[in-house]
Amino acid sequence: MTRILVTGAAGSTGLATVQALRGSDVEVRALVHRLDARAERLRELGAEVVIGDLLNFDSVVSAMDAVDAAYFVYPVHPRLIDATAYFAQAAWEASVRAIVNMSQRPARRESKSHASFNHWIAERIFDTADVPVTHLRPSLFADWLLYAGQVDRIIDTSVLALPFGESRFAPIAAEDQGRVIATVLADPSPHAGQVYYLNGPEVMTGKTIAEAVGDALGRTISYYPIPIADFQAIVTDIPYLSTFFAQHIGAVADDLANGVFESTNTTVEDITGVAPMSIRDFVRLHLDEFAPRGPVGDAS
Repeated sequence: MTRILVTGAAGSTGLATVQALRGSDVEVRALVHRLDARAERLRELGAEVVIGDLLNFDSVVSAMDAVDAAYFVYPVHPRLIDATAYFAQAAWEASVRAIVNMSQRPARRESKSHASFNHWIAERIFDTADVPVTHLRPSLFADWLLYAGQVDRIIDTSVLALPFGESRFAPIAAEDQGRVIATVLADPSPHAGQVYYLNGPEVMTGKTIAEAVGDALGRTISYYPIPIADFQAIVTDIPYLSTFFAQHIGAVADDLANGVFESTNTTVEDITGVAPMSIRDFVRLHLDEFAPRGPVGDAS
């Protein structure tokens, strides 16, 4: 039986990948940082849960033992290159047959984002690692709607605030990316060496996203294009994001304005046989997370 390693298994695309692999003829090993409720959920999905750290080479080697294919994802963090090198070496030592690498849409040599440039370098490391690799370059996630602060603002004030002005992109759900990742990991040979641009079904602006959210929730949602400098000041004060993320998102805002994200395609459907979900369908899927929150102890 094929054994697949899923890193970032407690995160959005990692969890979606484990869910998509459920019931298939593979064994899933889910790498997490700690044992908590999210790890227990992975166990309930049938995954073998292991604790590890992508910045600890011995930890990665242990997680990679007897693995046939692996999914690599890493947060917007300065040490992506270290994690990539450790992962590629461990995969080579374990004779892994395939890697799916979560990159970024604007990953390129001339990127002004330090994170996006690092992703371009990470792709080159995987390309020379003598392990077949498939790179994914997704559009911005529909899951931005669920991030802390954002979903609260939608619930409490009926306002969607994004730092992207009137720029256009095709938001894609983590669930759709998970299906792509799972499909490639389960049968990697046709996808080896490919770079896939993953998009949602519709190119949208912040205003049309807000309208779609409102349609799904049955009420009016207004769009507020928060100035990028204001957004950068907010994320700089969040410890797990900091100035590195702020610099990245500023460059992403410029790329959006320059049309780097303004496209859609049929790649998700071509690979999985199922079209990606719309923003309306995404909100309907996550309706519980958009439900008004009453006072503590309120059972209504």
